[in-house]
Amino acid sequence: MHEDRRMKIGITGSEGLIGWHQRAYLKTIGVDHEIRLANRATFKQPGLLTEFVIGLDAIIHLAGMNRGDDADIEATNTALARDLVAACEQTGTRPFVVYANSTHQDRDTAYGRGKRAAADTFRRWAEQCGAGFANLILPHVFGEFGKPFYNSVVSTFCHQLARQETPQIITDGDLELLHVQDVVAQCWQAIRENQRGDIRMQGVGMKVSELLRHLTEMRDCYQAMVMPPLVSALDVRLFNTLRSYLFPAHYPVALTLHSDARGSLFEVVKSNSGGQVFMSTTHPGITRGNHFHTRKVERFLVASGEADIRLRKLFSGEVIIFKVRGEAPSYVDIPTFYTHHITNTGQSELVTLFWANEIFDPVDPDTFPERVDAA
Repeated sequence: MHEDRRMKIGITGSEGLIGWHQRAYLKTIGVDHEIRLANRATFKQPGLLTEFVIGLDAIIHLAGMNRGDDADIEATNTALARDLVAACEQTGTRPFVVYANSTHQDRDTAYGRGKRAAADTFRRWAEQCGAGFANLILPHVFGEFGKPFYNSVVSTFCHQLARQETPQIITDGDLELLHVQDVVAQCWQAIRENQRGDIRMQGVGMKVSELLRHLTEMRDCYQAMVMPPLVSALDVRLFNTLRSYLFPAHYPVALTLHSDARGSLFEVVKSNSGGQVFMSTTHPGITRGNHFHTRKVERFLVASGEADIRLRKLFSGEVIIFKVRGEAPSYVDIPTFYTHHITNTGQSELVTLFWANEIFDPVDPDTFPERVDAA
């Protein structure tokens, strides 16, 4: 594709797990392209679908159905691809199509047959009209904000653990875990580099029981006010996914203040994974922040003064406010994909302690500007 011109990119299934993260990824890389979104309502009205595809340079097709009645699952996944192709043919549009397929495509199940039929529909259309087509074959995709009991067993376990429920294993099968941000990065790479044909993405293998044990240990460790070991990228991504189900009800977390004749002491963070601690002072009325992170685990703790910590999930208009003060020390761990800032609301200097699980790297800071008050 031509990166020197402004492209028109369509995303179907834009409200789902991968669709939401695709939008977030495009925001992080700062692409200056027109992004169009299609949801269920778009496909239910042919006029809206036609309007959606007109003039598109690329379509990332993420819309699909993976839970429900078998007949509906197969028919829906097949029909979505057929309707999208029909809209392209009607409008004479020949976009590069990236299709989020599944390793289930090789199985004789309703879901597998539907995904396979959809891929065949796109492949035949691309061959006939000369369009580009990338068939992205995905294993078990997980990530922040997934819908429990629908998107992923990771989502289900995290949801249950955050609610202090005891997850049950029905079948201790094999998993191949792939974080959603890797998926959306590959979608963009396929468009940018004109990658065609089958693209099989690799994940990390583990048993369902191993996953549950790992997540439970993370939850228990975190509840004991100790950061769980964040040794690998998978550890960080699983922990960030778990944290997304704890927010906002879990915060702020009050700390025990130990006082005697000498003064007071409290523990800021306990971690076996290192990281970086830094401190800031902020004048009254001044705000720091207005950015978000995609992987970094970050803790805010006001040591002296009064402040508002404000957070907003990307693409949402809801702002969450935590009022904190040094007299009653408590911390807020900032979830990934929430833009945030801290404002000194008091009359004196604000002293804030920050901890992050990784040392700041100016080449790869994982810090993206986004105002909290601008949805």
